[in-house]
Amino acid sequence: MIAPSILSADFARLADELAAIEGADWVHVDVMDNHFVPNLTLGLPIVQSLLKVTDIPMDCHLMIENPERWAPGYAEAGAYNVTFHAEATDNPIAVARDIRAAGAKAGLSVKPNTPIEPYLEILREFDTLLVMSVEPGFGGQSFIAHVLDKAKQVRRLVDAGELRLVVEIDGGINMDTIEQAAEAGVDCFVAGSAVYGTPDPAATVEVLRQKAIAVDAALSQRRTQSPPQ
Repeated sequence: MIAPSILSADFARLADELAAIEGADWVHVDVMDNHFVPNLTLGLPIVQSLLKVTDIPMDCHLMIENPERWAPGYAEAGAYNVTFHAEATDNPIAVARDIRAAGAKAGLSVKPNTPIEPYLEILREFDTLLVMSVEPGFGGQSFIAHVLDKAKQVRRLVDAGELRLVVEIDGGINMDTIEQAAEAGVDCFVAGSAVYGTPDPAATVEVLRQKAIAVDAALSQRRTQSPPQ
């Protein structure tokens, strides 16, 4: 799945920018409060407006303090998936349950240097794990490859049937890095400037999707051809 990030879109033309990514699986909306991260973007009123002009499922990534207070509102507004940061709350399970009760899927995000091991036991409470491959707060950063170890670790648990969730990655995803992320077992790829920095964002979404599909097909073939252990 490809989830273009409107953080890289023209904020003066957001309705048009959503129309330009027709065919995307999700639209990724970065909500920043200038406290949890050193940047301020858009909030719930803008999300409510965007939901009126697109049928693309909205993937809201809350880079904010006090997600227990604010996250359910995004679900109530109609967001498909609402993700908050593990580092922002002492009770992620309660936040996840509130999001689900309000009608959305619940996602947990971890920064590049946050270990995944302390959260493995609670991932059963979530529908999405968002692995940050840049430091949250600004678009256009370079991909941090070592975070792929987290994606691989969770993918093994999903493949073993111990977890049922979408493994998502956000930060520095482009025509080159999407293949590395797909190889690590990522399901959903957030791409900002790699999509909105091109003349035809919708066509770019499809090219990115086909690159990920090709890697997945190669992995499946490799598993089929591997001798039994």
